[in-house]
Amino acid sequence: MSVATPPKATLSIVATFPEKFFLENLAVRADSSLLVSDLTRKGLWYVPPMRDGETAEPRLLTSFEQPTLSMVEVEPDVFLVATSNLYTTHECFLHRLDMRGWKPGAPAAVSEVLRFPEVAQSLNGGCLIAPGVVLLADSFAGLIWRVDLGPDWRAVPSVWLKHYSMSHDPNGGKLADQPGINGLRFVRSTSHVYYTSTFHKLFMRVRVDPITRAALGEPEMVASGFWYDDFCVDEDRGLAYVTTHRENTLEAVWLEPGRNVSTEPARAGATSTGQVRHVVAGEPFDDRLVGPSSAAWGRQVGETGRVVFLTSDGGTKAPPPDGVVRPAKVLRVTFDAS
Repeated sequence: MSVATPPKATLSIVATFPEKFFLENLAVRADSSLLVSDLTRKGLWYVPPMRDGETAEPRLLTSFEQPTLSMVEVEPDVFLVATSNLYTTHECFLHRLDMRGWKPGAPAAVSEVLRFPEVAQSLNGGCLIAPGVVLLADSFAGLIWRVDLGPDWRAVPSVWLKHYSMSHDPNGGKLADQPGINGLRFVRSTSHVYYTSTFHKLFMRVRVDPITRAALGEPEMVASGFWYDDFCVDEDRGLAYVTTHRENTLEAVWLEPGRNVSTEPARAGATSTGQVRHVVAGEPFDDRLVGPSSAAWGRQVGETGRVVFLTSDGGTKAPPPDGVVRPAKVLRVTFDAS
C-alpha cells in the first residue's frame, strides 16, 4: 500500500444494541464469536458468529459490579476482563473468564484475580506481551500497568511506564473525562508497544526489552492531530487501523514514525502540521460508523489484514453533527485485497 492509496473498506452490521449502550471493547474468539464490553451497563455480551447476509443477536454473558472495559486473551479461550469504577471511587479489578467448553446459555465461569492498588484510576486497553505478562492502559492515572500471572492465577501488578503523553486533563471542562492513554497493542515483529492518547491526540510507541519485557527508552510519536481511540495492527503492511471515537472514522496510520508526515506542505489531505490523514471508513459520514471504539481482527484463515470488527456507541458519548444518537453497533470492516 502506498501513502496515496489506502485500502478501500466495505462496512456491514454484525449486531445492533439498544440506544445509550456504550460498547467499549471487544475480543474475537477462535470460532468468530465476539465478546463485547458495555461501559454504561457493566455487562459483557456474547455475539455468536454471523451468518452471511444476517445479523447476530447479542446475549448478555455476565455482569460486573463496575463498568466493564477491556478483555485480554491470556490462554486459548481464557480472558482477563478489566473493570473500573472510573467516574466514582476509581476502584479497579481484573477477573478471569474461562470460556473453555462453554456453551451458549450456560453461566459464565468468572472469578476475581486482582484488586489494583489505590493509585489505579481507570483501566482501559490491554495486550499480552509474553506468556503470563499483560499490559493495561490506565486512562486517568496516565500510565501503563504490568500484571505478571503466576501459579494459581496469582496476579502481581506494577507500574510498567508512566509518561506525560499518557495523561488526561482533570480540569478540561467538557473533556474532563476524556481519556489519556487509551488503546494498547504489542507488535511482536519489532518488539514495540503502541498506544493512543486520546486527550493529547497522539499515536505513540515504546520499545520492549525482549528478555525482561521492560520498557526501553522514551516513547516516540508516530502520528498526531486526531481523537485516536483504539486500533488493530497489520504487521505485514506496517499499518495500524485506528478508530476516532469523536470523529466517527477509521484511519490508516503507518507504524513507522515520520511516514505519516508529508514532505510537501501543500499536499492534499495534509493538516497544517503536515500530518497526512488516510480515512478508510467514515468519510463522507457513514450513519453506521458513529462513535467507533475498539478494533480487532477476525480470526479465520486470511482475515488478519483483511477483516476488522469494530464496536461503536452510536454517539452516546459524543453525538454526531446532526445530534441524533444511533443504536450502538458491532461492525465488520472488509478491506480490498489490493
